[in-house]
Parts: sequence; C-alpha cells; structure tokens
Amino acid sequence: MRVALFTTCLVDHLYPQVARGVERVLRRVGVDVELLSGQTCCGQLPFNDGFWPEARRIAEHHLDVFSHSEAVVAPSGSCAAMVRHFYPLLFADDPLRLTQVSDIAARTFEFSEFLVRRLQVTDVGASFSGRVTYLASCHGYRELHLWEEPLRLLRAVRGLDYVPLEDVEECCGFGGAFSVKMAELSGAMLDAKIEAIRRSGAQVVTGTDVSCLMHLDGGLRRRGLPVRALHLAQILAGEP
Repeated sequence: MRVALFTTCLVDHLYPQVARGVERVLRRVGVDVELLSGQTCCGQLPFNDGFWPEARRIAEHHLDVFSHSEAVVAPSGSCAAMVRHFYPLLFADDPLRLTQVSDIAARTFEFSEFLVRRLQVTDVGASFSGRVTYLASCHGYRELHLWEEPLRLLRAVRGLDYVPLEDVEECCGFGGAFSVKMAELSGAMLDAKIEAIRRSGAQVVTGTDVSCLMHLDGGLRRRGLPVRALHLAQILAGEP
C-alpha cells in the first residue's frame, strides 16, 4: 500500500522528528510512504477564528494536492478531523468540491487510526523503556472517536510500563488560538493536567497531537518536572 504523509504545520516547522517517526513505523509494517512537496496547511486555524474564505482557499489547495493519494495519514487528530468533519461545511455550496471532499475524507486517517483500524495492526515491533501515560487530545477523542487505538499500540510496546492518567478525557487547555485569547483559563486547565501527570509518576506523556504535547511540554519545563512529552510515533519508532 502507498500512502501520502500529511505532515501538518506544527510537525513540519517544529517537530520534524515526528514525521520521521511516522514514516519509519509505516515502512516497518510494509507501507510505502510518499511526501508530497506541494502540501501546506489544512486551514484549521483560520477556520476556527472565523476566516472561512481564507480557510476555503487553503482547503482547496489541500484537496488538489492529495487528490490522487491512495490514503492520507496525519500525525494529528485535529488535522484529520478538520478534513473529515469541517471541510464539508466549507464547501456546502459547491457540489463538485463536496464530492471531492467526501472522497478524500474517506481516505484520510490519523496515524494510530490508520494502523489499528485500516491496517489491523497493533504490534509494530516497537521497544521503549520507561513509564508512560497517555493524553487523549480533544479532536481525536471527541471527533474521531479514538480511544483504544493509541492504547492498544502502547500496550504492545516491549519494555513500556503504561500507567493511566486521571481525568484523561479533560482538555489540556491548548485549543490553538484559545490558549492566547483565553490565557488565564488555558493556564488553569494546563495546571490541572500537569498535576495529573505528576501524580501518575510517569516519565513520559504521549499523545497523538503535537499541539497538545507542545503545550504540556512548555508547562512541564517551566515547573522543572522530569517528564518528557513525546508523540506516539516517536515511541513506536523507538526514540530513546
């Protein structure tokens, strides 16, 4: 099978090691991966802030870039959810584009979703030493209904000690521009999440969205806590 890796903005600019991890894992399970140079953003940020015409132009480009891909895999539940659940809103008045959206949305997957639901793979041959807890990001959990998929992958990792996180379904407080516009509320939500991580005794917190992990990583560093924030792909790829 040949898939296109949609790197997403944050991964492309700040966390390229996550894209490398996704590619390494997919190739390990027999998938051919291509990186399309024309890709940019999914348009989620302008969409969430109400700039729908701008988001629509970005979405049109995204649809054209990935129009011939057998499958599109993203290391981000929020970006996959944008394509599957919110592109139809952007093109509700354009039947031709709406047909294209439906076609590409059906071929767009979040990373753990693609492994477990599409490939029926839970053991990717990964090894990782350490005590790990899992953060359920809002878009993946609430919009893509991803819950067991990441956990099944983690539990199959050799040497990994998984510990559950209290109130795992509660938001970390990032929410893109929300963390800037509502900084005080965002910070309070972050404090609660970090306290739950501290109580878990985990050495690593993992998840499926680098945006949430970036938010947590900043808070953990400011508090001097010895906990690393790693994307699921980094753990499955065997990052030390």
